[in-house]
Amino acid sequence: MKIIESIQDMQTLAADFRRSGKKIGLVPTMGFLHEGHASLMREGRKRSDLLVTSIFVNPTQFGAGEDFETYPRDLDRDTKVAAAAGVDVIFLPKASAMYPRSYQTYVNVEKITLPLCGANRPGHFRGVSTVVCKLFNIVMPDVALFGKKDFQQLAVIRQMVADLNMSVEIIGMPIVREADGLAMSSRNAYLSARERIEALCLSEAIRSARAAYGKGTTQVEALREVVRASLDKAPSAVIDYVEFRNSTTLEEVTSAGDSTLLALAVKIGKTRLIDNTLLGEE
Repeated sequence: MKIIESIQDMQTLAADFRRSGKKIGLVPTMGFLHEGHASLMREGRKRSDLLVTSIFVNPTQFGAGEDFETYPRDLDRDTKVAAAAGVDVIFLPKASAMYPRSYQTYVNVEKITLPLCGANRPGHFRGVSTVVCKLFNIVMPDVALFGKKDFQQLAVIRQMVADLNMSVEIIGMPIVREADGLAMSSRNAYLSARERIEALCLSEAIRSARAAYGKGTTQVEALREVVRASLDKAPSAVIDYVEFRNSTTLEEVTSAGDSTLLALAVKIGKTRLIDNTLLGEE
């Protein structure tokens, strides 16, 4: 496995593979890798001849007061996880190379970025779409894999790819959970032992909503109350949003169906966690 820091070296390697007719896969990450990331890499290994994982804590998607400086980083661990999953190249660019002092170009996906996380994190998705667009231009992947835990991010990337006629296939991969149901996230490392237990309220709320939907409750306000009642059982939980949305457009719905997205954002202590489900999925 190679580690490439230079943008030019990464582009040269990718171009050589493209010319030879070989397929490139990309798993973009911000590092501090866990089993959720590894599941994307293993699937990417099946779908590509050259598998690249980028590790880049992207400053442009962090707002004022967010955790850019303290975001967990562990390159030694990341290297081991990536190698075990079959990655060929870790692309490890520097922020000064990705965003030189003269930098002034951003990609702004509009309507689909406004609700959910976009409502309280202005500029976040502009940073996400910009860095992913840059990674696509550098790595030149045929296929790129993203986790469904960041469902809105996945929707934004799909919209960008469609709107800008990018020739990359976007694969959304299932949420990977801990044995007790907590969705895997690099930010779980911030949780204290007590907060880690309280964080289970997110997956418990999802189970409660799915159970109510399975018994015939389809009105969104009734389902929202089920979710809020479950979240309120955790003393330190502060709800950012509980939303039921069309899973393609992210527009609001008043009546739920199998493809309705339930998306949650909840603060446990100082840690903001997200989770989601499609109500009718297995």
